Parts: sequence; C-alpha cells; structure tokens
Amino acid sequence: MTLRVGAQSGAIGGAAGGVVAGAAGGVVAGAESGAIGGVTRLRSVEDGERQARLALSWLAEPGDDRLSDLVGQFGAQRVLTAVAEGRLGAATARHWSARLASLDVDVLLRRAGEVGARFLVPGDPGWPAALTDLGRLGGAEGLADHAPPLGLWVRGQGDLAALAERSVSVVGARAASGYGEQVANEVCGELGERGWTTVSGAAYGIDAAAHRGCLGAGWPTIAVLACGVDIDYPLGNAGLLDKISRNGLVISELAPGTRPTRVRFLRRNRVIAALGQATVVVEAAYRSGALSTARLARGLLRHVGAVPGPVTSSTSQGCLQLLREPGVTLIRRAADVLELVGELGTDAVVDPAGPVTELDRLAPVPRRVLEAVPKVRAADAASISRVAGLDLPEVQAALVQLEIDGLVHRDDAGWCKVRPPRGGA
Repeated sequence: MTLRVGAQSGAIGGAAGGVVAGAAGGVVAGAESGAIGGVTRLRSVEDGERQARLALSWLAEPGDDRLSDLVGQFGAQRVLTAVAEGRLGAATARHWSARLASLDVDVLLRRAGEVGARFLVPGDPGWPAALTDLGRLGGAEGLADHAPPLGLWVRGQGDLAALAERSVSVVGARAASGYGEQVANEVCGELGERGWTTVSGAAYGIDAAAHRGCLGAGWPTIAVLACGVDIDYPLGNAGLLDKISRNGLVISELAPGTRPTRVRFLRRNRVIAALGQATVVVEAAYRSGALSTARLARGLLRHVGAVPGPVTSSTSQGCLQLLREPGVTLIRRAADVLELVGELGTDAVVDPAGPVTELDRLAPVPRRVLEAVPKVRAADAASISRVAGLDLPEVQAALVQLEIDGLVHRDDAGWCKVRPPRGGA
C-alpha cells in the first residue's frame, strides 16, 4: 500500500488540528477541547497526533500491521488525512474510509467520561515500554496482525507503566475446576503480597480467580478487555470489573461501546502476553486461547510457566502439553514464578521444607541404630549391631542415648522402638 499525501495535508481537519469529520459529519472534537475522557491532556504528545490515533484506532481492528506501518512511516495525522480524502487505493483503505463515516468522537468521549476513562498513546507518561516488543512477533501463532496498539483506553487511576514493570500475566480456562481457581487465587495473592501485579483478561474461571487473588492481597491488578472499557463483559463479572477499576486498571485498544468478537479476543491476548514479564497458564484445554497467549509470550522472549494438573482432567491437557515444550517452567506456587521474574535479594523466596522430625535431629550413627531397632518384637544389642552394620560398643552407646531421648525402650527381651518418629522410620 502506498500513501500519497500532498504537502498541504499536514493537519487533520484544517489548521485547527481537530479530528477530521467523516461523511456523517459527527466528528467534532477540535483543538479547543481541553480534555479527553474527562482527563486533562498530557503535553508530551501533540494533541493532533493523539486525536488522529484515537480516530485510527476506530477505523481498523487491533494490531493491524498495515495501518501500524503507515503510522510509523508517515505519522497518524497524515495517514488519517489520506484515509479521509480517499487517497489510499487498497480495498482495506476503502474499508477504513467507510468506518470513518461512522466515527463520532463526542460519543466516544462521553462514554469514556462516564466511566472515568482516558486515552493513552505512545509517548505519554504511563505508556508501557513493553508493548513496543510486539513488533518482533512476526506473525507468531498465525496472528498476522500483531502490531503494538495505536493507543489504549484506560479506566482507573493507576500508572500503567509502573504497574507493568513488576507484572505477571496469568491466564487459563473459563470452565475452570475448583483446583485451578484455588491455585490461581493463591499464586496471585502471594504475588500481590510481594508487590507484583497480575495481568489477565477478566473472563470467568482462571482470569477472575487471578484478579481476585491479587485484589485480596491489597495490590492492583490489570484487566485487558476485548471490548470497550465501559462494557461489563462478561456481565457476571461486572462487580469484579468495577473493583478492578477502583483498585487497578481496566484497559482496551477498542473504543468505548465496542462489543467483543472472537478475533478481538485473540488480538487482545498479545497485549496480555506483552505486559507481563512472564505468562503463567493455570489450566487450559488442548485448544485454548491461553496456550496462544503463552506461545506469544515466548515469541516476545518472556518467561512461560504452566501449572500441572491431573492427567485425567480435560482442563489440564493444554498445560501438560505445554510442560513438554522446551523452556516452559513447572509452576507450583508463587515462589516458582518469582524465581523466574524476581530480583535477586528482593524477591527471593526460600523453598519450603517439610516438618522436622525426631529422626531429622539425630546424628548419623544414632539414626542408623534407630532404623535398625524393631518396631514390635524386641532385639538384643548384638542383633541390632548386625542390622545396622555398626560396631557393638557404638550401638550400645547410641541405644542408651536413644532411650534417654524417649525413642527406644528396653525390657528383658531387648530393645524396641517406643513409637515411630513422625515422618520417619
């Protein structure tokens, strides 16, 4: 596709720098408007560029490689002007022009303002640098359109860039088992306690359990939607989305009012994969969007982990298959995740050990002697010496000490254990 922009088309909608109006005449957000979504504009990005990106994000589906390439080469304002004037000849460009006719920025801003959302673009404080890595995917997992977002609608007051610096993406089955939901909740709760943000998709099942775990620890979480940030999808998670927006962030590439589709869910997954320093799959069937997210994460050079489950469980088959692939880490708890992404000396977690038993406390010789003492029928010291493979004097000395410790008992027939040590012999 060739972009033909004349020298005179340096602004959108004329010298005022407003968003160009489509055929419907409904685009009226000009340079005089001082806020987007009720939030004062940041001066790091020119207003015209911001408005053009807002308009272009309406025209194409998320991640459109062709549109992203044009914006990277010519800038959003010149591309939007060319689309509006019909100077892009390809069929896709004609489709963009048709969509432009239905764009009403006033409606978008009103809907965004109703939920306190703002439009964030590259160059703004708060824009996550990790999203630029999406340019290296190169069509991984059959996702041809993998470009970084033109902008993000952000609902909530948190700093997206700051939260993404210490974040882990946790995904999995919608029809999750109780086991999967418990693991997701506990892992994300422990990560939240250590200051790590959970990124997920706010779906039923594993996503919801992951968000709740992080929120339960009093830490923000990020929900990435495949619809507008003003739409509660799924409807059953409306309360959860409200809580996330008050205690974290709800984000989307799609304009307010946009409904989800299957393709949009797949495109959304690339943002989830890019934001987290690692992606952990808790439960997933063989054919699962969660597996696609994990493989996209691997294409972005992120760590990938999977939680094992029963070989008889259909919702664990994807995880078990993933664990057979190179570079995938088995995840049992938050400590395993922190081992992948944590900072040495800050996030290190000591691997938990089992309970210490009487047997653990014994020196090597007394331990061997105790293991040779019968549990039921008594034996003399000579017999115990033969079983233990130790000299009789050291066995006799050890038996006396073991009797003092209350671990063996002596009667006329010889020596026997008082009781089995907990977890021991």
